[in-house]
Amino acid sequence: MAYFLLRRLMSVIPVLVVVSIIVFLALRLGPGDPAAILAGDSATPDMIAAMRAHLGLDQSLPQQFIHWVIQIAHGDLGRSITSNQPVTMLVASRLEPTLALASATIIFSILVATPLGVLAAWRRGTWVDNLASGGAVIGFALPAFVTGYLLVYVFALKLQWLPVQGFIPLSEGFWPFIRHLILPTLTLSTIYIALITRVTRASMLEILGEDFVRTARAKGLPERVVLFRHALGNSAIPILSVIGIGIALLLGGVVVTESVFSLPGLGRLTVEAVVARDYPVVQGIIILFSGVYVLINLAVDVSYAIFDPRISY
Repeated sequence: MAYFLLRRLMSVIPVLVVVSIIVFLALRLGPGDPAAILAGDSATPDMIAAMRAHLGLDQSLPQQFIHWVIQIAHGDLGRSITSNQPVTMLVASRLEPTLALASATIIFSILVATPLGVLAAWRRGTWVDNLASGGAVIGFALPAFVTGYLLVYVFALKLQWLPVQGFIPLSEGFWPFIRHLILPTLTLSTIYIALITRVTRASMLEILGEDFVRTARAKGLPERVVLFRHALGNSAIPILSVIGIGIALLLGGVVVTESVFSLPGLGRLTVEAVVARDYPVVQGIIILFSGVYVLINLAVDVSYAIFDPRISY
């Protein structure tokens, strides 16, 4: 196990290097000049050139990249071009809304989608199965921003049960904190629930036809024990895989959802930084997301052996 973890952690390094190169080149080769934005509309070419020199943008791309990598190696993500604040400070100040939204979405989606997929497989061909499968198709078809605006229109504007937008920190009360997270969580969970439900149903259908399931039923075990202990336990590998894939969808969906509901999280910070061509902020957030995604995939790989000891490291 120790060798496996060490080997997988070492594999994180080339992944982050490739991601950093792609992000670095995409930002700098794209249209727009942050120096011109900061200098203002009335700036002269000399003023823009001076601003570029101040920001270090007058250096060659390899020099800029090496300087940035050295900063990251020292735990420094650089300073924001627009606010001149350390990127780590900006990320820390926006971390709570994103972490709260992502955690609520993951927990809610798994708690809803897993039993729903099991129930759909158990009642295959019935109205329950058709309803779950149809709901999954709709969940895939609707973009997050469309779902978000529909939920806002119904629950915030018409019924006035929930707030339209904003975020309340947990330190200011548990109910206000949860109340402002309900609509964003439902919005972001739609695609995630659809994905897990479909995979859980397909995996369960395959397992329910196995001999050991028929043997468990022949022994007189309760149906819930057969479904959730024997069948679901042996269906865990593909379900865990899709949960790991869903994390990637979740990270992308955070950007859209936070923009719709005006949550002051990392997704909204990313949009603001992209618009302002704030290279250090965008690079820092993407590197952070990439590292989290790789570590989550590592956790999923380790969990394979926990649910199925036959899988070797």
